[in-house]
Amino acid sequence: MVLHLPALVAALTVVLLAVLSWNVGRARDRYGVKAPATSGPPEFERAFRVQMNTLEGALMFLPSLWLFGHYVNPLWAGILGFIWLVARAWYAVAYGAARNRSIPFGLAGAVTGVLLFGSLFFIVRAMLLQS
Repeated sequence: MVLHLPALVAALTVVLLAVLSWNVGRARDRYGVKAPATSGPPEFERAFRVQMNTLEGALMFLPSLWLFGHYVNPLWAGILGFIWLVARAWYAVAYGAARNRSIPFGLAGAVTGVLLFGSLFFIVRAMLLQS
């Protein structure tokens, strides 16, 4: 079961991205912002920025999650991945409500950093042990 946690987190990340994309579509309709425009009322721009910021973060998070799960520990990759998901959902709610979003943004960034640098450490370690 533990081996499947990173896969579950990856699938839930895709669900989160789909929900945020759908939210932008709803905001386009609600505020009359025709594609391909990316500016409009502040409510639309917040929905758009949440989606784009989360997509940008996921681009770094997902490979780091998989590498950490493979080279370090799948259980800890899953736990950290769930923390990232909760932080990004918290970020989306805070951003959408025009509230302070620095704590969830920082938490998600810290998780990505742990996953990435932990992976790098253990990848280099594995390479050195093989030579």
